[in-house]
Amino acid sequence: MDKSLITINQHFEDYPGPAPTWVDNLPSNIRPYIYLTRVDNPAGTLLLFYPCAWSVTMVCYTLRAPITMAWTYLGFFLVASQVFHAAGCVIDDIWDKDIDAATSRTRKRPLAAGDLSRLQAFMSLVPQLALGVWMFMQLNEFSTVFGLSSLVLVVLYPAMKRVINYPQAVLAVCFNWGALLGAASIAGAIDWRVYVPLYIGAGCWTVEYDTLCALTDRDDDIKNGIHSATIIFGDQVRSVLFMFAFVACSLVTYAGILNGHGFLFFVGVALGALHLVRLLATIDIEHMESLEASLLNNAWFGFWVWAGAMTDYVVMMQ
Repeated sequence: MDKSLITINQHFEDYPGPAPTWVDNLPSNIRPYIYLTRVDNPAGTLLLFYPCAWSVTMVCYTLRAPITMAWTYLGFFLVASQVFHAAGCVIDDIWDKDIDAATSRTRKRPLAAGDLSRLQAFMSLVPQLALGVWMFMQLNEFSTVFGLSSLVLVVLYPAMKRVINYPQAVLAVCFNWGALLGAASIAGAIDWRVYVPLYIGAGCWTVEYDTLCALTDRDDDIKNGIHSATIIFGDQVRSVLFMFAFVACSLVTYAGILNGHGFLFFVGVALGALHLVRLLATIDIEHMESLEASLLNNAWFGFWVWAGAMTDYVVMMQ
């Protein structure tokens, strides 16, 4: 029997508490704000960054832009990914305070635990969004407008968990904006023929990794009336996630073909695909800590795709 057939049943008192981090060494009045942004966990930032990195590297390859330009924009989007991921976490927790308090995995988050109020969280959000907007304004005019348009999706995503059965699809739409924005920031426009497949492929990857991690909350989601793909996929979840991973790899490969990449790009995609196959085939769907760790494990797919694109670009520029 597939392990995904087994219902995850955990009482609050049995759920493992968060491991100590460097944040615990900070003053107690600062700690809740830092934990609110999840900066102690790099997984979300990396998952947001890698589609940007793919796009930046691919457009630099096409334009034969100086490698220094690629590194400059990669650094920019790494910082922007941290800023916007932190802001997105605050927005999500403001929306989900009561739901988080009734969910085993999230009940100790600062808002759910009562360490911060919604007003305090909102006040901490304002400078984060201001910094993010300022960063977008450093880009060309088209990219500034295009980047700012994604904020609507960031604000609305948490509400989708209450409205549609596949909120992971909405997350995929907003979380991979960088697959389009990265190219636009350098070229001043988007080659839709190349970057739409890349964007959709990245979106399929997002559905895969977010659904896998969301299995930790499946029982609580049912109890709390929250919609999730994990509930819809049921006992076929592992097979469905393999399908999303296959489509993601196929579309990223197709984008590479359309962009005229060489052999090394596809080596990177192949290594990423092998990593996803191994992850999905071996992960213990019963094990809460394994499911939570799957986000960071999934980030390696993003790394291998970017490493292949970057290596291909560097070799081409020799």
